[in-house]
Amino acid sequence: MNPLASLFRQSPLRTAVALAVGMIPSLSRGGNPLISTVHSADPSGHIWPGDARLWIYASHDQPGTNTHDTMISYHVFSSADLVNWIDYGVVLHLKDVKWAASHMWAIDAVRWNGTYYLVFCAQEKGTGIFRTGMAVSQQPQGPFTDIGFIKGVDWGQDPALFVDDDGQPYLFWGCGGNCFGVRLAGDLMSVVPGTTVRLTDQLTYVFEGPWVHKYQGRYYLSYPGLPGNKWPEHMYYATANQPLGPYTFQGEYLGAFTGQAGTNHGSILEYRGTWYALYHSAWLSGGNGTCRNLMMDELHYNADGTIRPITPTTSGVAADGAMPGPSHCILLLEAENGEAACGSLLGTRVATERPGYSGAGYVRGFDHPNDAVIVMAQAAKPAPYHLKIRYVAPAGDQENKLLVNYTLIDGPRSDDPGRYDKSITFPKAGQWTELDVGIVNLKEGDNYLKLYSKTGGIEVDYFKLEPVLPAG
Repeated sequence: MNPLASLFRQSPLRTAVALAVGMIPSLSRGGNPLISTVHSADPSGHIWPGDARLWIYASHDQPGTNTHDTMISYHVFSSADLVNWIDYGVVLHLKDVKWAASHMWAIDAVRWNGTYYLVFCAQEKGTGIFRTGMAVSQQPQGPFTDIGFIKGVDWGQDPALFVDDDGQPYLFWGCGGNCFGVRLAGDLMSVVPGTTVRLTDQLTYVFEGPWVHKYQGRYYLSYPGLPGNKWPEHMYYATANQPLGPYTFQGEYLGAFTGQAGTNHGSILEYRGTWYALYHSAWLSGGNGTCRNLMMDELHYNADGTIRPITPTTSGVAADGAMPGPSHCILLLEAENGEAACGSLLGTRVATERPGYSGAGYVRGFDHPNDAVIVMAQAAKPAPYHLKIRYVAPAGDQENKLLVNYTLIDGPRSDDPGRYDKSITFPKAGQWTELDVGIVNLKEGDNYLKLYSKTGGIEVDYFKLEPVLPAG
């Protein structure tokens, strides 16, 4: 992300990119865009200790916008084969960051002393200064709770965390043609005095979005840059023998391509013996550079450690025996997340007594009329989804109501399928069970699912939404 994106949106280049989208190969059988159900950008990829999945932390673009000012939330995705993905919904929202006013742009994450830290940026209330915020969770998928911003970092846009082999954490950030690095204190909330390094002059064309990884003992700093100070951004890299440099510019590893978003931002990581580049494009939106999507392709090194330039593919990637594309993403919304994920609990409460739940708990207490749990689902485009709700109903069959936005959903019922007071029957279940609700329609943008009490008698674990694939 960058404060000069409007220059690209109004330039002849943006028009050319939009026209060129018509020349993009058919995406119907491709693995890119990586995630087609929601507009996301600025992907940060990680593999956590003891976890076989690849995790992506990404910013969110609001559908239908023409500005990056509207970015106010973050998503997390995971996959064990790089083809089948889970979207955990909103994991941090502007409404829960009391010091921030707007512009929640690029993010990164780290697992530190058993806790997951989400580092993000946003403009501060009253000053408009970009601060580097920090939020925490006990689970990699969040939701995350804001704990303030890192002291000693001003204009901390597009942050990236790097922990070296000796356990020392570093923070990198960049914006408006500058890039910085610094050692972090052990609490990750302040810098080590005197260690800030301005890396700008070492990084040809640098504009923003640094990312640091390590390969065969060398440090690689990759970043989006503007060749000749002209849009769109290309992806470049430099190498060093120390995390804070000095760095030697090596070249470009991802140039301009058809359907580019104007901006770019990415990460590089190894997963199961193969190296990958994550980045973003505007393929999903047909060239709208403010409604972007995630991309992922293999990345290869030459014998001397230089990176071979990559070309975006429609086939994408795959691991663990899966075949590349088409990527498939389900939306998993944990009931207990409540307000942290833009939903709410109305007369209900979070519980953990019953074993076997997913996430951090489940919701119980549908004891009175209209006691409810509300979850929020974001979608890139209007589309049908197959909905399943995981629940228990130990006392017997229960009827409850479900609203999807403003539509009351009717469950299967043979005696009066046309009845006005629609409800869903949850059959008796003493153990966690998935109820197949059927097909529901999500609109572009924010969607609210409200499950509320009629007879009560249930406990709810999660809502699972799976895109309905086109016939054939």
